[in-house]
Amino acid sequence: MKVAITGATGMIGTALTRHLLDAGDEVVGMSRPQDWDPATGSIDLSVLAGVDAVVHLAGVGIGDHRWTDEYKHSVLESRRSGTTLIAESLARLDDGPRILLSGSAIGYYGDTGDHEVDEQSPAGDDFLAGVCVEWEAPTAIAADAGVRVALLRTGVVLSRSGGALAKQLPAFKFGLGGRAGSGRQWLSWIHIADEIAAVDFLLRNEIGGPVNLTAPNPATNAEFTKALGAAVHRPTTVLPMFGPRLLFGRELADTLLLTSQRVRCAVLDRAGFEFRHPTLDGALADLLA
Repeated sequence: MKVAITGATGMIGTALTRHLLDAGDEVVGMSRPQDWDPATGSIDLSVLAGVDAVVHLAGVGIGDHRWTDEYKHSVLESRRSGTTLIAESLARLDDGPRILLSGSAIGYYGDTGDHEVDEQSPAGDDFLAGVCVEWEAPTAIAADAGVRVALLRTGVVLSRSGGALAKQLPAFKFGLGGRAGSGRQWLSWIHIADEIAAVDFLLRNEIGGPVNLTAPNPATNAEFTKALGAAVHRPTTVLPMFGPRLLFGRELADTLLLTSQRVRCAVLDRAGFEFRHPTLDGALADLLA
């Protein structure tokens, strides 16, 4: 299979590229602005010649910057414009890729509290939910043109090479890690190996629509804190929220640390996908061995 990837140098894109190459597939990393540029709406369609599938992962980082109005606009527009450009390009190519796996996130569901949600649940009403709705919407252009579209609603990806776990590890190793707020808020996570295996599974199986990429056993913030502390053999505490709020701003800090999302991977379950790391303790043990 020949697969084009946007965002190929990111945490997920890098791991996916390595996985596909190891499996004997051909990978085309679409770089900006040479191959495509969402800001100008330009794309070199010759890059997609002979490509079977596109995995679209590009977008400005959610937690990389304080949420000023300007940065929130960049978060939204980088996703909306990039997805529109990819979808419109696939729609007008008669012999182009017939598969599009387009990035999204479980932020689509907003704060779900203790309520469990799956792919049939409605969108939330906060900023990230709105971003996800507008991120996913342009893929309809490709779907209407006969492209199989799967929406990768990804949870918190656990990896040592980036993301939330990599940022948390230093504090936990010094015994400074702790639960946030009440600790009762749910965290729907996935091991990086299962994230990549699920993407590969979706490339090779006739599955379309939204797909939650989350492990089958979400954990509360308190459970995650306890498990990570145990994995690094350090005590944990309670995290004062004034620190993250001062550093990141209240909206971003509260979204990252206090939002509760209890998400079920119903589509993957029905399709028979098997997780290598279904439990948090096992996932952390593998990553931190």
